[in-house]
Amino acid sequence: MMLQIKNLSKRFLTEEIETTALNQINLDVEKSEFISIMGPSGCGKSTLLNILGLLDNPSEGNYIFNGVDVTKFGEKQRTKLRRGNIGFVFQSFNLIDELTVQKNIELPLYYMKMPVKERNFRSEEIMELLDINHRKNHFPRQLSGGQQQRVAIARAVVANPSLILADEPTGNLDSLNGDEVMKYLHRLNSNGSTIIMVTHSEEQAQQAQRIVQLFDGKMITENILAAVS
Repeated sequence: MMLQIKNLSKRFLTEEIETTALNQINLDVEKSEFISIMGPSGCGKSTLLNILGLLDNPSEGNYIFNGVDVTKFGEKQRTKLRRGNIGFVFQSFNLIDELTVQKNIELPLYYMKMPVKERNFRSEEIMELLDINHRKNHFPRQLSGGQQQRVAIARAVVANPSLILADEPTGNLDSLNGDEVMKYLHRLNSNGSTIIMVTHSEEQAQQAQRIVQLFDGKMITENILAAVS
């Protein structure tokens, strides 16, 4: 089992008003699964993704990642565990305009203090996999939206993380580029990556192996689908 969340809740207190973002969520995720999370805006999808990505801690319950209970980890512990284990793909790409495609992709490896030769090898390998090696010396502003998202995916997976968290990865793309991004996510999943994707697209959610539906911070349904080849 890659991760387990048990009776997990998250509350936010602002101006003396308490808001429950997640309410008693239970979820098990096996290695190499592809899971979609759906639900209306404000239902807790991004909050859940932040906790799964060790960007935040729950208010109650337990989060077990690769056999380790990380529920009460401090920021330094979460940062250390995230590095090399979890990759993030965002709707807004979040690329650095002043860096080339290859340098953007290598950024996580730089923070891991990986030697230059190894960084170059890893980035070349992932650019080849995602069909962007011909753009390695270009800057983000010189790329299409679909190409920028492929660079963002490459950056998320270059350190070979066991878990990829994708928050609306096709939300800023047209249907053609969106389909291309989904193709690459499936390719990564076929290579062994576990993927948890937040999406509003019913069509793309159906491409996962499971769909988890959230509503008002609660998990209301869980549908098991046929594996996508």
